Amino acid sequence: MSNFSHNIAPYIKREMMRSYRAQKKGDVAAAFRHLENVHVLGQESTYWHVKVHYLMLCWALKQRDFKEITGQLVRIIGAVCLTAIDGAPIGNTGGSNVHALKVMPISAEHAEIILKTKSLSR
Repeated sequence: MSNFSHNIAPYIKREMMRSYRAQKKGDVAAAFRHLENVHVLGQESTYWHVKVHYLMLCWALKQRDFKEITGQLVRIIGAVCLTAIDGAPIGNTGGSNVHALKVMPISAEHAEIILKTKSLSR
């Protein structure tokens, strides 16, 4: 695991726990939003990028959302290929409701976390 992957892990795990808690409460929309946060934070790490798409796939299976299932299967393959060559679109939230290659704005909070994590990783 790279330094970035290791250093971003606490922020990602916090969002994953928030997603899990929302899912347990039955708030599936909030659960997915937290997974989108995981995607934005971790998409520069092959490990976290693939893992979040796997978690999004699991979410889609629970919801029986066939569009999202198909989208996540494609995105898992893309995460493996694109992250390794720095081809992941910055800010993309990772759901099938947005184009897989669309660059999106990053919230100030996420930008600060990513910047801090990168500086620690050098």
